[in-house]
Amino acid sequence: MTTMESLTMSVRLVLLPLFVEVLLTFGLFFWMAYYRVTLIRSRAVHPRDIALREPNWPPHVLKVANAAHNQLELPLLFYVLTILAIITRHADIVFVVLAWIFVLARLAHAYVHTTSNRISVRGPVFGIGLLVLLIMWVIFMVRILAGAP
Repeated sequence: MTTMESLTMSVRLVLLPLFVEVLLTFGLFFWMAYYRVTLIRSRAVHPRDIALREPNWPPHVLKVANAAHNQLELPLLFYVLTILAIITRHADIVFVVLAWIFVLARLAHAYVHTTSNRISVRGPVFGIGLLVLLIMWVIFMVRILAGAP
C-alpha cells in the first residue's frame, strides 16, 4: 500500500463518524418534514399557526423538530474539528475512537429526544457527547500548540 492509499484510508476512517452524524441530521429533518407536510395537508395544522415558527405542532412533531435542530448546534464543533484534524494531519486512532463515542452519544440523544424525551436521561447523554467533544478539542489544541506531529 502506498502512502497515498494509506492516507486515503485514514481519511475515510476519520470521516465515517462524521458521515453518520450527517445522515442522522438529514434523517431527522426528513422525518420532521414528513410529519409537518402530512399535518398541513390533512388540515390538522393551519399554516398561519406555524408561519412564524410558532411551536403549534403536536408534541410528537416538536420532539423530532427539536432533535433535528439540536443536530445543528453541538455537532457544528465536531464538523469543524474533524476538518481541521484532517487538514493538519492530527486525526489518529484516538481521534477516531472519540469521534465514534461522540456520534454514538448523538444517536442516543436523538433517540431519547424523539421517544420518551426524559430529561433525566437526555441530559446525561448530551453531557457525555459534550465532554467527549471537549476532550477531542483539548487534545487537538495541545497537539497544535505544542507543535506535535
